[in-house]
Amino acid sequence: MLMPKKTKHRKMHGVKRGGKASSLLNVDFGSYGLKSLEACWVNSRQIEAARRVIAKYTKKGGKIWIRIFPDRSVTQKGGEIPMGKGKGAVDHYVATVKPGMVMYEVDGLTEEQAKKALELAAYKLPVKCKFVKKD
Repeated sequence: MLMPKKTKHRKMHGVKRGGKASSLLNVDFGSYGLKSLEACWVNSRQIEAARRVIAKYTKKGGKIWIRIFPDRSVTQKGGEIPMGKGKGAVDHYVATVKPGMVMYEVDGLTEEQAKKALELAAYKLPVKCKFVKKD
């Protein structure tokens, strides 16, 4: 799964919520992209599942760019642990997705193929998405 090689702090706290994306707004690398319409945390398993669907549908014919990376750690305490006793261990990593961010880009496909591949990938993600073309 995707995770950072090295972080300054192992456990994070404090969550900034809301707002629109200020970066990753345009399709920069490929010809077509998958843009988010709402804010959500996307974990590394979901990112990988969507990437696999795109690669399988395109039969490795096109090029894929993943524009998001899970760099935020999420902690979880065990099931039978009482209140207190500190913060739990790092459980998984998530990418913070805001409305308007382009998460995936593809190139080297026809528009119909790209649209179908990215729609299949959108089923794997917990955020509403739309298909976009390069301006």
